[in-house]
Amino acid sequence: MSFKVEKLEKSMAKLTIEASAEEFEKAIETVYHKNKGKMDVQGFRKGKAPRAIIEKMYGASVFYEDAANEIIPDAYEKAANESELDIVSRPEIDIVQIEKGKPFIFTAELAVKPEVTLGDYKGIEVEIEEVEVTEEEIMNKIDHEREHNSRMITVDDRAIQDGDIATIDFEGFVDGEAFEGGKGEDHALTIGSHSFIDNFEEQLIGKKIGDDVEVNVTFPENYQAKELEGKPALFKVTIKEIKVKELPELDDDFAQDVSEFDTLKEYKESVKNSIKESKEKDAKVAKENEVVDKIIENATMEIPDPMIDFQVNQMAEEFTQRLQSQGLSVQQYFQFTGMDANKFLADLKPQALKRIHSRLVLEAIAKAESITASDEELNEEINKMAAMYQMEADKLIE
Repeated sequence: MSFKVEKLEKSMAKLTIEASAEEFEKAIETVYHKNKGKMDVQGFRKGKAPRAIIEKMYGASVFYEDAANEIIPDAYEKAANESELDIVSRPEIDIVQIEKGKPFIFTAELAVKPEVTLGDYKGIEVEIEEVEVTEEEIMNKIDHEREHNSRMITVDDRAIQDGDIATIDFEGFVDGEAFEGGKGEDHALTIGSHSFIDNFEEQLIGKKIGDDVEVNVTFPENYQAKELEGKPALFKVTIKEIKVKELPELDDDFAQDVSEFDTLKEYKESVKNSIKESKEKDAKVAKENEVVDKIIENATMEIPDPMIDFQVNQMAEEFTQRLQSQGLSVQQYFQFTGMDANKFLADLKPQALKRIHSRLVLEAIAKAESITASDEELNEEINKMAAMYQMEADKLIE
């Protein structure tokens, strides 16, 4: 196997990789043995037909695609490592020559780490604002804790109100026909959460257990299921149960249950200090980001599109994993939000570009200042960044 490197514009490069005719022949022979048992050839038991007979029957190129797939991964990895290019995207593979008795040649076009020209990055000043904690913030935090310690009470003597959790069966129809994904049973719906489209939830207010309700809605114009975009729909809904949250009383007993303090006053002071500490950390991060933003403004770098696409896809995978950890699929998320895959990826693009810019200028500064870190310091910083970006440390390293 041999290769050559061609530098392209905008931090792109092309690897032209060549496997010898002997290597290509070996790959064809390998895939022949893998696939011969799947091919029916008259006059031969399965798996017993000679390669020459199969090639005559199905064409000389019958094994070419599989042979290419046999060669490309290892050949590309070897060439990428030996090229010493700092590759920052997945390769775009293009087959140049594939013919029996000749070398197998393919190209891999890819993005490489851009050169960064730093501008002024020393002595950058930003304003630091005093952190304050309001009574409203304290009570919001305490109310969240009360919500966490609430219990669900079934009510059967009144109609649905805003904030109730209604257990419903539903089925949706468009133009009189039921549509895929529009049916659910024993679904717990929080009224006012706006997790369903349009004004679905509002139309259940005032209804009672056992009521059959017809809910009329219109799907958003950018709905993820193209066939439903902008269409009016009728949902037939049955109210099966109504529950309401009962919050614990806000008193000393509550403080003792949820904290190490004996009185509500002490607990509130602790909550205030916790909020202040959190806001101070957030303010520090915000100021650090502001400094980085100014360094980015003063720097010059050309980011190749495949590098951005790679970062976007990585962030999408991270988001998908977080959804899955919460028991949701991407399809359900799209359905609940009315978003589609294209808009979702487009919305990630500015964040992806910001990550790339930040990483590149910080690496450039570290190089310019000869800054090094111990493995322990590096791991600590990686874990901090992973927490900030809500991703796994291993993914961040990649």
